[in-house]
Order: sequence, then C-alpha cells, then structure tokens
Amino acid sequence: MRRRDILAAGAAGAAAGTLAAPAIAQGITEWNMVMPWPRGTPGVGVNAERFAQRVTEMTGGRLTINVFAAGELVPPFEGLDAVSSGTADCGHAPPYFWVGKAPVLNYFTGIPFGLTATELAAWFQFGGALELWQEIYAEFNVTPFYAGSSGVQAGGWFREPINGLADLQGLKFRIAGLGGEVMRRLGVNTVILPPGEIGPAMMAGTVDAVEWIGPWNDRAFGLQRLAKYYYNPSFHEPGPGLEIIVNNDSWNALTPDMQAIIEGAAAAAAFETLADFNYHNVVSYQPLLEEEGVQSLPWPDDVIDAMARETWNVLEDLAATDDHTRRVHESFMSFLRQCDRYASSFDTAILQLRQRALAQL
Repeated sequence: MRRRDILAAGAAGAAAGTLAAPAIAQGITEWNMVMPWPRGTPGVGVNAERFAQRVTEMTGGRLTINVFAAGELVPPFEGLDAVSSGTADCGHAPPYFWVGKAPVLNYFTGIPFGLTATELAAWFQFGGALELWQEIYAEFNVTPFYAGSSGVQAGGWFREPINGLADLQGLKFRIAGLGGEVMRRLGVNTVILPPGEIGPAMMAGTVDAVEWIGPWNDRAFGLQRLAKYYYNPSFHEPGPGLEIIVNNDSWNALTPDMQAIIEGAAAAAAFETLADFNYHNVVSYQPLLEEEGVQSLPWPDDVIDAMARETWNVLEDLAATDDHTRRVHESFMSFLRQCDRYASSFDTAILQLRQRALAQL
C-alpha cells in the first residue's frame, strides 16, 4: 500500500468531528494510543509510552498522544479493531496478536527458527516486507510502522523438567504465535493469555508452563518464583517484531511534518527498544540464575527435532492459505536462507571466536 495523499490542514479540521479523526482544537491534535501491556511493563510498555512522549516533544505539543494500557480503553487483544475503527488513533503491539483476523501477520512478528531481530529489521527496511505488510493492513484502514524487537526470547518456565518429547504430552502451556500451533501438534494443550494474566494463571495452576519474553521481564513478573525449570532459548521467537499501527484517517489528517515525526519516532523506538532489551536481559540473567532453585536448561535433542519438523509443516499449511500469504512466505523464507548462509560465516562464527578468546582470560 502506498500511503494516501496527505490532506490539507483545513480538511483535517473538517474531519475532526468523525470518530476516526483525531480531536483538533486551536492547532492541537490529540490522539489515543492503545497497547496490550500493563502500564510500565519493562521493554514493551515503557517503550510504547516513550514513543508517545517523544512525538509530543518533537511536535512541540501540536500532537499529544494519550496512552491506554491493557483494558483501560479496550481489551488487550482488540487493539487492531480499535485502531481500524477509529476508537483509537494508534496502537502498539506485536502483529501476531491479530492473527485471528489475518494469519499472515505471523510472519511480521516472527517465525519459529526464523529471522533474528536484526535480520527481521533488514527484511522490513530493505527486503520488501514493509510493502507486503502495508498491503495487508490497508484492508484494516491502518498503516504499520516497525517498532523494534525484544531480541532472542526465553523458551519458558516449567514446573517439571522436560526430559524428552513424551513430557510434552498433555502439558498446559501458555505460548504465543506459531510456536503455539507447533506445540499443539506435538501434544501440548496450548493456551494464549494476555501479558497481565500470565503470572496469575501460573500461580492458580491453570497452566503448567509459560513463556513470556526473557530474563528481564520474566524476573519482573516473578515467574522464577512459580516454576524453576527455565528452557532456553525460545525456538519460536528468535527476534519477534513490534509494531505501531495508525488509523489511516488520523494519519491523513496530519500535516507532512507531523507524519515525518511519527515515522522518525517509530524508528527511534525500534532502536531504543532493542537496545533496552539487550542491555537489561544481559544484566538480569545472572541474578535470575542465582535465585533459589532456578535451572536454565537446553531443550532435549528429540524435542528440538520434533519442533523443527512441525514448524515446516505448519508453515507449509500457512503458505497455502491464499496468494498473499504465499508471497509473504516466499519472501520471508528466501531471505531466511540467505541470512543463514551469511550468519554461519559471520554472526555464528564471531560468537564462537569470542567464546574461545574469553576462555583465555
């Protein structure tokens, strides 16, 4: 989708009375932004709030964004509906929260064994993903912007150890994205819960295991007190993407300079979000491991092999959904293969070299 021609300021004022258009008074535009996170959630919620604050500061107060946390304006999983209809002007979330409306959106968050955070950003910015993404969201009357990543995520917290594939049978596991479908096909009873309900569900015994984000957020949510077996890394979220989506009527009512500010603020949020997660996951990991009883463990080999086999089956089924999904799938998989060839000589190789060098200290 190519963004619509920008409306003149006078047209914006005329549109102010409609639900989808922003409230405008005396040259001041006020937007509402929804997010699925509890207010102040490390990494995700905080950076959504920083985006809103940055826009207000960069526009000199001409555009003010009011942030509504999960449940304050709409339920956590209804952000796309809210922005599409104009109940909210913009939203922050991972695209796979809306896969019930468009399963293809899984690719724009992340695929099991797929692109890392930096690779996903490259695909968006230069690999043609943005245009495919815009085409999909045009049907929902919204424009998307890439807003960063949490980096490599954790595999999850389990009450009991996973010694092999048999231990997954009948397990009640809170897991998001396509990883949930992969696990379901392996015999897991998968559950999707909004972030604010993860800890309470584990505490109540509604689920046996949960995955959330990584050491920083997991520790902030107290998951290490509810289960002790911590499996890493996440097979299904090697670098999941976040988005800022904007209602097209609200977008078109902005002046060109304010549109440029929204784009710039989203780009700044993308950079800051990944840096935020990388730093705080690193410094949170060792303290997490030092808490009583916590064990960080690798997945058993037979579980990894089974997850891989089912991932390719799930993706084959997803790609057959429709022509648009097939085009997105082909673009994603083509770049993934190129990234893997490159990483074997550069990314993976330098980490191996670094480990060898640090071992000499």
